[in-house]
Amino acid sequence: MSLPDIGRRTVLGAAAAAAPAVLGLSGRATASPQPKKRAKTPRLLAGGGDLGPNVIVFDPSTAGIQAKLDEIFKQQETAQFGTGRYALLFKPGSYSGLNAQLGFYTSIAGLGLSPDDTTINGDVTVDAGWFNGNATQNFWRSAENLALVPVSGTNRWAVAQAAPFRRMHVRGGLNLSPDGYGWASGGYIADSRIDGQVGPYSQQQWYTRDSAIGSWLNGVWNMVFSGVEGAPAQGFPNPVYTTLDTTPVSREKPFLYLNGSDYNVFLPEKRTDARGVTWGNGTPRGTSLPLSQFYVAQPGVTAATLNQALEQGLHLLLTPGIYHLDQPIQVNRAGTVVLGLGYATLVPDNGVTALRVADVDGVRLAGFLIDAGPVNSETLLEVGPSGASADHSADPTTVQDVFVRIGGAGAGKATTSMVINSRHTIVDHTWVWRADHGTGVGWETNRADYGIVVNGDDVLCTGLFVEHFNKYDVQWNGQRGRTIFFQNEKAYDAPNQAAIQNGDIKGYAAYKVGDSVTSHEGWGLGSYCYYNVDPTIVQHHGFAAPNNPGVKFHDLLVVSLGGQGQYEHVINETGSPTSGTSTTPSTVVSYP
Repeated sequence: MSLPDIGRRTVLGAAAAAAPAVLGLSGRATASPQPKKRAKTPRLLAGGGDLGPNVIVFDPSTAGIQAKLDEIFKQQETAQFGTGRYALLFKPGSYSGLNAQLGFYTSIAGLGLSPDDTTINGDVTVDAGWFNGNATQNFWRSAENLALVPVSGTNRWAVAQAAPFRRMHVRGGLNLSPDGYGWASGGYIADSRIDGQVGPYSQQQWYTRDSAIGSWLNGVWNMVFSGVEGAPAQGFPNPVYTTLDTTPVSREKPFLYLNGSDYNVFLPEKRTDARGVTWGNGTPRGTSLPLSQFYVAQPGVTAATLNQALEQGLHLLLTPGIYHLDQPIQVNRAGTVVLGLGYATLVPDNGVTALRVADVDGVRLAGFLIDAGPVNSETLLEVGPSGASADHSADPTTVQDVFVRIGGAGAGKATTSMVINSRHTIVDHTWVWRADHGTGVGWETNRADYGIVVNGDDVLCTGLFVEHFNKYDVQWNGQRGRTIFFQNEKAYDAPNQAAIQNGDIKGYAAYKVGDSVTSHEGWGLGSYCYYNVDPTIVQHHGFAAPNNPGVKFHDLLVVSLGGQGQYEHVINETGSPTSGTSTTPSTVVSYP
């Protein structure tokens, strides 16, 4: 979203011993045949180890905490496409007088088992002074696993996409808008407790999952809640609230914590019909892995080494930085965890897929960014091979805070960004973005036809943000799919009507359910257009689906931003057209 203006070492095998000469029958000395050298075998990789220079760990006795926070913020505040990556980790205890302002590619987190183990008497702030009060580009930053006691009583978290607020306890209110109440386009909250009021103000859309809030102030276009204690009642389209009592299936993101002086990764258990937070009533439910079971990767490591670690049975912890890949990371073992810190970024350099997952149970992918390389990749992330059919309902794969970018930091291309083939996969908060600004941006320069393609059955998406693709942003071919909250913008930069023509249909839908699908359901889905290159472009509809009673949608909207292009319908042939420059949504409450 952005409204314009607005090498690891290997060791030789054992050296061959020289054979002594033997006396032949002729009495002459003859040489014994030389033994073959053994093949080089890689040394086993060790688990655990140092978290690297860009993971900065504080405890309550650390001197100069505020100065260090300010130093990193100064570096990262405007570095939207920079290379800096940071994780700021706070050991359990109480901290006073801090204001942690977060810039790009900066994560802040507590190291307790519960958010209340680590209390900041102060603020964790995201604002938009760097962009003249416009928060629509406040991407790629996060806050997790902390308790906050805001100085003014209210913490400011004015973010846009890819900025999760997870497992947080705000002992006060939460303001989701920038100072001055300028443009804002976020956002996502999960497993959090906000004791006071949440004030979205200018936030255009928001998704809150499995949390507890004191109250919720207002809504602009699309505010969605599932499993949230204190959520406002269902009211769409006026007020703009879509409220589900529970979340059908959820499993919280893995997180790093300290057990004494030892790092562990906690793996929360799966919940069905979830509601409220997972913490606060004793030890959270789940399992722990010691850091010694993780290969702690540093930038510069090769894909071959990452794969060797996985083959050894280690999990992956990606420390902050940029990882260039000349082959896919291949996750073949059930239960594998790939956890990134500080927006660790995977870049496929030669058109490969960045990461592939086999059709196995319980893989957890979390907390990293995939940045398309300059050579076109057919796919960037694949969950399950084509044709995957195993039942993973008891232990699904989860994809959480895994973000994809094509262009912006430089020319990048990918035909399809994310493909979900494995059944029962849960995609919990993603932003898949074909860049509309930055470098390497243009209709063909950062060509990317499809955002997410779902082929697996029984897939659930909670918090789905997909924007600006050349064709379908989401194409869903699997049966019994479900999406709770969807935010989309069609590609700004389409040069003309012909460029987006889809057979005899004007434009590719933002969210397309395959013609053979007989069961699908979605709640709280929005698509916006801003065809600023050619404002005369007409988009026939935001959503396309087979006319089947088992394919159901609740609370849909389309919006023309300032009249830059228009929609003829909301879904299929249903819903009023947008018109004029008033940026007024056209809505459909129920379909069919």
